Amino acid sequence: MSENEKVKRLAELRKQAELGGGKARIEKQHEKGKLTARERIDILLDKGSFNEIDAFVEHRSSAFGLEDKKVLGDGVVTGYGKINDRPVYVFSQDFTVFGGSLSETHAEKICKIMDLAMKNGIPVIGLNDSGGARIQEGVSSLGGYAEVFWRNSMASGVVPQISAVMGPCAGGAVYSPALTDFVYMVKDTSYMFVTGPNVVKTVTHEEVTSEDLGGASAHGTKSGVAHFTADNDAVCLHNIRDLMGYLPLNCEEKPPRKDGQKPDGAKAEKLDRLVPDNPNKPYDIKDVIDGVMDKDSFYEVHEHYADNIVVGFARLDGRSVGIVANQPLSLAGVLDIDASVKGARFVRFCDAFNIPLVVFEDVPGFLPGTDQEWGGIIKHGAKLLYAFCEATVPKMTVITRKAYGGAYDVMNSKHIRADYNVAWPTSEIAVMGTKGAVEIIFRKEIANADDPEAKQKELEDHYSEEFAHPYKAAARGFIDDVILPSETREKLISAFELCQNKVDSVPKRKHDNLPL
Repeated sequence: MSENEKVKRLAELRKQAELGGGKARIEKQHEKGKLTARERIDILLDKGSFNEIDAFVEHRSSAFGLEDKKVLGDGVVTGYGKINDRPVYVFSQDFTVFGGSLSETHAEKICKIMDLAMKNGIPVIGLNDSGGARIQEGVSSLGGYAEVFWRNSMASGVVPQISAVMGPCAGGAVYSPALTDFVYMVKDTSYMFVTGPNVVKTVTHEEVTSEDLGGASAHGTKSGVAHFTADNDAVCLHNIRDLMGYLPLNCEEKPPRKDGQKPDGAKAEKLDRLVPDNPNKPYDIKDVIDGVMDKDSFYEVHEHYADNIVVGFARLDGRSVGIVANQPLSLAGVLDIDASVKGARFVRFCDAFNIPLVVFEDVPGFLPGTDQEWGGIIKHGAKLLYAFCEATVPKMTVITRKAYGGAYDVMNSKHIRADYNVAWPTSEIAVMGTKGAVEIIFRKEIANADDPEAKQKELEDHYSEEFAHPYKAAARGFIDDVILPSETREKLISAFELCQNKVDSVPKRKHDNLPL
């Protein structure tokens, strides 16, 4: 074979690999409103930056006639490229080849880039679109999944792992995304479940569609499996690009810093009059975030799940920070099981990747009731407490209004080694709210009074004057300062400047035993 023929053969093989399952299957993918594996990579990565690995890999199976059905790449496109000029590894499953099913070699390709990602300290992004294990390969396929799962576990906390579920993801396939840091789903075209609608119907006699059982809406609002949902593939991929701008490449690196942008003037000015005089009247904690953080920098995580707590990334004077905030608009900002787990998971991610934490606190306590107690609110609430306790990144807390009971301790209090704790003049730091406290402490006085209602009002006013403020805590050094809301941004920026080289550690151990 001449040199010219060899070059020609390479060009033909490359073209063949790029076609995946062929034009007809590509058209079917488009008809479903989905992009192909390579089209997704083109949108995700900087133009022209993608370098493919293992484009010529073929499966090795000969069972059930598979020896006559070989496609270059074997159903997954793998390689590396850049997002905003920063490196990432990526794999993108190709549904046009055997329905994106995972074979032994398909898994080997994914494992190779995960190994490279850990070795080189670079994030890995998986674009999932697969019918599951390749049945014809039997246990070899299952072994391939386990190899991927093991690497997900080993990479956890070492490099950021992002999963986008952009098609079917069922059975064992769901565990790889679940082991990663953040999961994106696409509305109407993606779903995840351990057992599908047919099995559910057989076992429990429930009739349910794939979308209702495991679609983006179900996992974005009910289960919390999906951190983000998007209207289509392109929006999902652009959202991943935005997320990467807040994250370091690995656990040894600090997050990227950009030029700071002052918040919107109107939102900043609104802070001093944002908290209502009536302690039972709600307000939107996102107005606090927008008034303090850099303009338009808040990137919310789990927006539609457990919305009584708000978590997400933002920038403060250009610095990437993680936000954890109670939301008075939902259940008065109370902590429940879902909110505790949501907050704990986010705090642990930030700590793993050196992202400082800012807490905006307005919490009346933990949600009472048999559902919560029997569901394990003690154990799950302890997860949030544990996450804040073990975090060694700079940790700041701003108490905007209520900080009651055990929830005061949990929400990054001074006692669990927060670095800078401040309160607004509107804050109330106490064991419980005024009404409940008075009813317990002065039960006899109220019962024996000529006018119990008037007596209770008198005692509530006295208790409120004595305890419903931040100055008792300030007198003991449990908060570092009482500040005006409009001073919050500058105070936090100054505190972070001092803490940027913070060094802290936890006791030596094999690993912790988080209350799961």
